Amino acid sequence: MSTLFIADLHLDDARPQITELFERYLASDEARAASAFYILGDLVEAWIGDDDDAALPTRIAKATRSLRDSGVPVYFMVGNRDFLLGEAFAERAGLTLLEDGTVHDIEGKPTLLMHGDVLCTDDVAYQAVRAQVRTDAWKQQILAMPLEARRAFAAKARSDSKSKTGSTDETIMDANQGAVEDTMRKAGVHRLVHGHTHRPAIHDFPLDGVAAQRIVLGDWYDHGSVLRIDGDAVELRGLQTN
Repeated sequence: MSTLFIADLHLDDARPQITELFERYLASDEARAASAFYILGDLVEAWIGDDDDAALPTRIAKATRSLRDSGVPVYFMVGNRDFLLGEAFAERAGLTLLEDGTVHDIEGKPTLLMHGDVLCTDDVAYQAVRAQVRTDAWKQQILAMPLEARRAFAAKARSDSKSKTGSTDETIMDANQGAVEDTMRKAGVHRLVHGHTHRPAIHDFPLDGVAAQRIVLGDWYDHGSVLRIDGDAVELRGLQTN
């Protein structure tokens, strides 16, 4: 049995083919045969609260719960787009919530699991905003707004994010190697799996004289991306929409 990982799907009504791919993959023989299934953040383009009555959250919950009900545990870690997702939706969707920076035994090897945004320490402006919006006071303030107001707020935030991304040096938005090594060292691991940067790759490097590995999950903007770990075999591959 293998362990599967995905991240950065950014599901949105504007890209229905990606939502359909997500549903098909969770219903596939590979997913149903997995020992565990992990979603490491940014499942949607924007999460406005567990009380969102739009069709997309219902479709997501149906797909993840069906996989969980088939006997595959489905773990979820929030990202920077869906950090307002909470216990209510997790229960509805059959998700087990994980804290960012959780260490799980993956196929016999302790593995640090992260969304990955906190590793981008060179992007000082982003880290400042992240610290602000992750406070309980800020989240409570947003969730107290009417649904339509939250939808408008999320749309503006997406627009601002696209503008910033287009004007920021790409190297600043990538994971800082020093932050990666410090984080892995503190966690006591030599393997890290994360998303966020949309730069799918398997990086091998020495950490304190021992072979270490950082696996970066791909995004789902144009096609799917999945990491499959089966024993010592590690495969990072794309998924096509048709």
